[in-house]
Amino acid sequence: MMDAAYTAPPELDRLKQRALIVGVIGLALAAVGFFINKDQFFRSYLLGYIYWLGISLGCFAILMIQHLSGGAWGIVIRRILESATRTFPLTLILFIPIIFGLHSLFTWTHTEVVNADAVLSAKKGYLNIPFFLARAAIYFLVWFVISYLLNKWSKQQDESTDPKAEKSKMQDLSGPSLVLLGATMTFASIDWLMSLDPHWVSTIFGILFMGGQALSAMAFIITMIVFLANFKPMNEVIAGRHLNDLGKLMLAFVLLWAYFSFSQFLIIWSGNLPEEIPWYINRLHGLWKMLAGAIILFHFALPFFLLLPRKANRNPRILVSVALLVVVMRYVDLYWLIGPHVTHGEGGHNASFSFSWMDIVLPIGVGGIWLWYFINELKKRPLLPINDPELDGAIGEGEGGH
Repeated sequence: MMDAAYTAPPELDRLKQRALIVGVIGLALAAVGFFINKDQFFRSYLLGYIYWLGISLGCFAILMIQHLSGGAWGIVIRRILESATRTFPLTLILFIPIIFGLHSLFTWTHTEVVNADAVLSAKKGYLNIPFFLARAAIYFLVWFVISYLLNKWSKQQDESTDPKAEKSKMQDLSGPSLVLLGATMTFASIDWLMSLDPHWVSTIFGILFMGGQALSAMAFIITMIVFLANFKPMNEVIAGRHLNDLGKLMLAFVLLWAYFSFSQFLIIWSGNLPEEIPWYINRLHGLWKMLAGAIILFHFALPFFLLLPRKANRNPRILVSVALLVVVMRYVDLYWLIGPHVTHGEGGHNASFSFSWMDIVLPIGVGGIWLWYFINELKKRPLLPINDPELDGAIGEGEGGH
């Protein structure tokens, strides 16, 4: 008999406990690393922070797309998406170490460097610490307010006698909020990643950043939904058609990320400007070049061919295997994007490949705490929006209703 309350299975408690243990051990090891090499600590921390914040932001975008588009695929994952957006308070707290590490991460925070560089001097109206912090506050404020309202109305819908009213509110808010989210994510990517090399500019970098976050989020969502489908009540809800829809969406995001990545490369290659091409030159030699090849193979080609067959998308083992591969490759892609900057300073000129143990420990530590917080939020509400007008159609028998 199906659990009409759709309460979370006890297996989530075990996963939450393990995530917390892993997170605490990871951060404890990282604390030791701080006293060994403070600059490397902040570099590795930025990598881990951006990775997990990206999953929250990607889920945020997909949640609003779901409110606008509807469909069974979105109903069955909505509570996962909402729980991810409720991690923003944690991501704000986790942003504090980055504030303390600004001088270790960004060359434009050093007055003597800025005064000696004409390009940096011209940009200091935008790249200065007070304005950097003010913009970060605006980003978090926008994310907090929108996610708070969407979560509030979703909870009210569970108890409402007129659930279509809350549904209409969420749809009305999602349209303009997607525009705001796109703007804040673009500026955040410029501030927190692109300004690692303040001489380099890419007009498509923000879109590339957003595409990567959406792909990270979809891979995480599929991993979670396949996990939940092993236990009651979701094993009586999740059908092949749901997995097929999610698999097709992940394929679409893989293609979107590949399109944005190639577009940036093509624009810079065809422009052939001396201030832009070093960014790629430093990423296409030595082991960095091998890493780029691995990204093309395992981040694009392999997921693309594995997700093409319909049968593969409906097979939970294949689908979750591809999702886990994407989860790992998103980390590799992020390291390739920012690694030459953070390991060799601005521009990463003639950057030889290097990798610190903290590049593993810190993302795992931050990820453990993030996952613990996420599961805690997921358990607070039913696993499905129990009063949504589209719920019956979304979980009903049959293969239609995309």
